[in-house]
Amino acid sequence: MAVSIGNSNGSLSRSLNKFWQKNAQNWTLPIIGILGFLMIWQLFSSIGLVKLPSPINIMSEKSTRDLLLYPFFDRGGTDKGLFWQTLASFERVAKGYSLAAIVGIGMGILVGTTPVIDKALDPLFQFLRTVPPLAWVPIALAALRQNEPAALFVIFITSVWPILLNTAVGVKQIPQDYRNVSRVLQLSRQKYFFKILLPSALPYIFTGLRISIGLAWLAIIAAEIIMSGIVGIGFFIWNAYTNDKVGEVILALVYIGAVGLILDRAVAWVQTLILPEEQK
Repeated sequence: MAVSIGNSNGSLSRSLNKFWQKNAQNWTLPIIGILGFLMIWQLFSSIGLVKLPSPINIMSEKSTRDLLLYPFFDRGGTDKGLFWQTLASFERVAKGYSLAAIVGIGMGILVGTTPVIDKALDPLFQFLRTVPPLAWVPIALAALRQNEPAALFVIFITSVWPILLNTAVGVKQIPQDYRNVSRVLQLSRQKYFFKILLPSALPYIFTGLRISIGLAWLAIIAAEIIMSGIVGIGFFIWNAYTNDKVGEVILALVYIGAVGLILDRAVAWVQTLILPEEQK
């Protein structure tokens, strides 16, 4: 029994050592970079070069410390912890982004397979995709009259273009040999779609999806800053700024960056699951 436990411990130790040797740089270098950034920030704030509270001052503020330690509090209305504020924004992003993915992929395939529609709509697409998210907010509020649907529209209209355009490019890039084979084999439209078109366009589609998830997260933060009285991390930032609580603004920015990174990695992970090995 003792020998078995000793072998098990030895195997676990070797596995941990192997894992550490393989991933040491992936962990230590980012940690060193973050610590270096915090030290420089602390130094610049201490000597007055940057008019922002230092990391130590932020952590010493009671309101900021409470937000960090108690992210799940809910006192009703917009007085909620950062978890609920971030979750409300994430739910809006999930709805708007899902709609953008459905419309973007569908329209991208239509545009990519129909040259006439491509020529007719390309100038309009190129024009609309250059409009920044904040410019859409007053239009959305004027048209929809409510904050929630207006926020969803801003997310949709901001994130749909990379998906649509990348999907269209992916469809257009299908090798002519594949098209010729489908004609020789007389593949049905359904088989052509699932066996040739979709697998060939998937790398481009996922490129658009990864770009769009970042834009969707950016758009909702910008929209919530302007839209008053709603639960969301963007409105929380603006409310904290107007009350001169810069430490809370910085803490919220950490949440925003963390969620944005997680969303990007999540889409990349789904891509590794779906794409064939030779296309990764």
